[in-house]
Amino acid sequence: MSTRKTAGESGAGGVAPLLAVDDLTLQYKTAEHLVTATWRVGFEVYQGDRFVLLGPSGCGKSSILKSIAGFLPPVGGSIKLAGVPIERPGPDRMMVFQEFDQLLPWRTVLGNVLFPLLVNRRMDRKQALDHARALLAQVNLDRFENVYPHMLSGGMKQRVAIARALAMEPAVLLMDEPFAALDALTRRKMQEELVALWEEVRFTVIFVTHSIEEALLVGSRILVLTPHPGQVKAEINADHLSFKDVGSPAFETLNRDVHGLLFADKVEAEALATGGRHG
Repeated sequence: MSTRKTAGESGAGGVAPLLAVDDLTLQYKTAEHLVTATWRVGFEVYQGDRFVLLGPSGCGKSSILKSIAGFLPPVGGSIKLAGVPIERPGPDRMMVFQEFDQLLPWRTVLGNVLFPLLVNRRMDRKQALDHARALLAQVNLDRFENVYPHMLSGGMKQRVAIARALAMEPAVLLMDEPFAALDALTRRKMQEELVALWEEVRFTVIFVTHSIEEALLVGSRILVLTPHPGQVKAEINADHLSFKDVGSPAFETLNRDVHGLLFADKVEAEALATGGRHG
């Protein structure tokens, strides 16, 4: 179930990783403490991966994402994108957050998707308009291009945010619990739409969640992290699962396996405290 490689090592077929994280240690300061978010975390992400960082709250998942984005410098280890060390933010790494206020409220849906294209001047206005409209069609929002964000549902706002991020054609799309604030039905719909969009575009995504089921549904590969400070517990292949497998023996077996990985330390500690078999 767990497969580990040294960062930078070629994968199957000799393909080099798109993103290589090696011995990543992250820290940040509070008013009273120096907090170690992660300790010597290493993994590789390949072109077209749906790579999930899964772990309990406080294990450093979001910190890893911020470091990949270039906002949080490592105190140890390295992050390389296509062999080049990441030292600052850049348009090759676009983020989607869970907050619904990430859109510009004074711009329409189309204006929000257009904005990064026009600022970066990667295309002339007509090319940018055509590209933005094509993306809105892919996320089923082409009929809402003249609507403002306050008129949209939470799920629709997230679709706009995803379209805006993909407009820049980033090497890696970074998603920090993007569906956590949605109700259960909308969350499932957004998960399905994300995977359907991936099937069409085949972008590379790193997705943060603390939901085991979401990790199994969204991810092709899952990195399980320990509680704070985050360290690698295991790497799991979930590429064989799809939404139609929910409730199947294969899905439930892997669900239990991941649950066991995440909560093994807690169970062991409780057994010690109660004089169980580890006593």
